Amino acid sequence: MTAVLPDRERWSALARSIEVPARAWIDGGWRDSRDGATFAAVSPRDGATLAQVARGDAADIDDAVVAARRAFEDERWSGLAPAERKATMVRWAELIDDRADELATLVSLEMGKPIADSRRIELRATRNTIAWFGEAADKVVDELPRVASDAVAMVTREPLGVVGAVVPWNFPLTMAAWKLGPALATGNSVVLKPAEQSPVSALRLAELATEAGIPDGVVNVVPGPGEKAGQALGRHPDVDVVTFTGSTEVGRLFLRYAADSNVKQVWLELGGKTPLIVL
Repeated sequence: MTAVLPDRERWSALARSIEVPARAWIDGGWRDSRDGATFAAVSPRDGATLAQVARGDAADIDDAVVAARRAFEDERWSGLAPAERKATMVRWAELIDDRADELATLVSLEMGKPIADSRRIELRATRNTIAWFGEAADKVVDELPRVASDAVAMVTREPLGVVGAVVPWNFPLTMAAWKLGPALATGNSVVLKPAEQSPVSALRLAELATEAGIPDGVVNVVPGPGEKAGQALGRHPDVDVVTFTGSTEVGRLFLRYAADSNVKQVWLELGGKTPLIVL
């Protein structure tokens, strides 16, 4: 009989054995950065280097956007019946639930959150968000307004195309799910740029999306610094929407990037709350 380890020993053993994702996830597979550059993913809990992660820049963002655009245009996801998208996203949520210990460990290792918070709060929110939007996929309806007898008016809701998403370090999976869930449920393709302080859990999340059946190219994750990968995503002329959570200062930059490129839609969640001074 396998001994049941106390919680501390069990989590420590999992942390030692876990495989840390370190390459970009583009078009359904792992990719090194185009120039081979990497950066250290350092755990704030003890200063240990978890992995040398692919350092994406404009070339890697372009690869991801090209893959996302191709996936959108050939309708491998956007053209599915909403009920099919729902079933796939529900499977993804179930996989997140199945791998919750692994994902929670990655979150705690990369950004220092207590494992109890990662497991009970972050992973629950991530799983529930993907499941909720998956269930909503076939419940977004069009409208046929009443008009004069000699006219026809229709309101149709259609996916926009390629969504660029940039998320912060403090809730790396929850924030990613908040952006991936609605974008995917409505048929869009996504390029996600996680915070450089917490890139690895998002990479594993994308791998699970593909495992669940979301087609290649629909979910892409490119780690890298904001001034390189983030800016390239904001300025890319083939990105239709950018959604960003972070500082007001960087939010202003995304508005400028949109104005300087294709006047893409920009959705911002800026600022912060609950500052603490620890003495």
